[in-house]
Amino acid sequence: MQLSRFTDLGLRALMRLAVSSGAEERVTAKLIARQVNASENYVAKAVSKLADLGYVASQRGRTGGIFLTDAGRTTTIGTIVRKLEGDSEVIECVGDNPCPLAGACRLRGILATAQDAFYSELDRYILADLVTPRTIELLHMPAFPAATLVND
Repeated sequence: MQLSRFTDLGLRALMRLAVSSGAEERVTAKLIARQVNASENYVAKAVSKLADLGYVASQRGRTGGIFLTDAGRTTTIGTIVRKLEGDSEVIECVGDNPCPLAGACRLRGILATAQDAFYSELDRYILADLVTPRTIELLHMPAFPAATLVND
């Protein structure tokens, strides 16, 4: 199973927020995009979805930024990935161009079982499990005074 780029960026954003010092450190979508080598627009969309799901909060203005919520810290990675990926099956057997084997094929059921196992494994972890000292070293930037980030 391959995760979408959207989910990948959402997880990277959460990891970046997990290494921040909290409210005293200003983290923006622009900063995250630079640190994870991604489009600022796409990171902003992922962060917006994470905010809708209650995993991050944001504050507007010169001193604003993005912050991890308690739910973002405690929700399992499996739950977060499910919410970002949506509730879809690994393969599409029906629809506009249905598979002629759908009535006699076991593949759909086997893949659904594999997908459940994939999410069950991710359910064993929370965000803190993804953040190692090396992750902190790579993603953590010193806190900047808000006044120096006017153009950010």
